[in-house]
Amino acid sequence: MSQPLERVLILGTGLLGASTGLALRAAGFTGSITGWDKDPKQVETALALKAVDVLCDDPMEAAKAAQVILLATPVYAILDWMELLSSVLQPDQLLTDLGSTKAVITATGNRLFNQPGRAGFLPGHPMAGKEVSGATHADAALFRDAVWIFTTDPWISQQREGDLSPEAASLGFEWMQWIRAFGCRVIELEPARHDELVAWVSHLPQFLSTALTALLQTELGDAPELTAVGGRALREMTRLGASPYSMWRDVAYTNTEAVAAAIHALEQRLAHLRENLRTPELREEFEIANRFRK
Repeated sequence: MSQPLERVLILGTGLLGASTGLALRAAGFTGSITGWDKDPKQVETALALKAVDVLCDDPMEAAKAAQVILLATPVYAILDWMELLSSVLQPDQLLTDLGSTKAVITATGNRLFNQPGRAGFLPGHPMAGKEVSGATHADAALFRDAVWIFTTDPWISQQREGDLSPEAASLGFEWMQWIRAFGCRVIELEPARHDELVAWVSHLPQFLSTALTALLQTELGDAPELTAVGGRALREMTRLGASPYSMWRDVAYTNTEAVAAAIHALEQRLAHLRENLRTPELREEFEIANRFRK
C-alpha cells in the first residue's frame, strides 16, 4: 500500500522553492520539508521563514530519504540534478521540478526516469513569479489563482502499466492534489506546445521589458526628469527589467527557436507601427490590441 506524502526535499530555496514550502504549510501539509541551496543565505532565510524546517549539508543523502524531491533551480541546474539523482533515487520516489522550459527537461526525465525500476519524474511549471529573486521575497500566496502546468508522459493521459511503481504514481497524483490546494489550476500540455506558448506569454514580455529598460538606460541614463515624467506606464513596462540574468539565460538557451520566432514577429509588428504612425493602419492596431484585452 502506498504511503502518504510525509517527506519533501526542496533543492533550491530561492523565490519559487521557498514559496512552495510556504504554500505547502499554508495548505495544511504536516510532514517534514528539508531544504538545500548552493547559497547558504537562501536556505537560512527559508528556514527563518519556516518555508523549510530542516537544513541539509548533503543533498544527495537527503534525496535518498525523501519521498518527493523538488528541483527549484534554473533549467541547466535542474538538468544537472536529474543526472546526479538518477543513480540514487529508487522506484518508490518522485522527482519533480519548476523549470521554465519543458521540452529538454521532459525528454531528459523520460530518459533517466519513468521506466521500470526507476524513480518517477513529473515535469512541472507554475505560471507565477516575481521580478525579484531570493527567499526573502517568498510568499505562500504566490501560486494562488495561477496555472501549474505539467508536461506529462506517462502521467495523466498516457500512463502505461509497468512504467512507474505504484508508489511513484501515487506520489505524483498526491503532489498534484497539493498543487491544487495551493489554489492552482492544474493543466497538462505537450512539452513542445508548452515551450511555444510560454515563449509568447512569458518569455517575450520578459525580453521586451529587458530590451526597453536597457534602451532607456542607454538613451536617457540618469536623467533627473525621468522618474517624474515616466509615471505608471514606465514602471509597469520596465518592472520585468529587474529580473535575474541567471534564470533567463537558461530560458534563452533551452527555448531559443520559439523565443527567437516571437521576437522576430514583434520586430515586424513594431516596424509596421513605425511605418504607419500617420495612416489609418495605426487605428487598426489599437483596435486589435483592445479586442485582445477584452
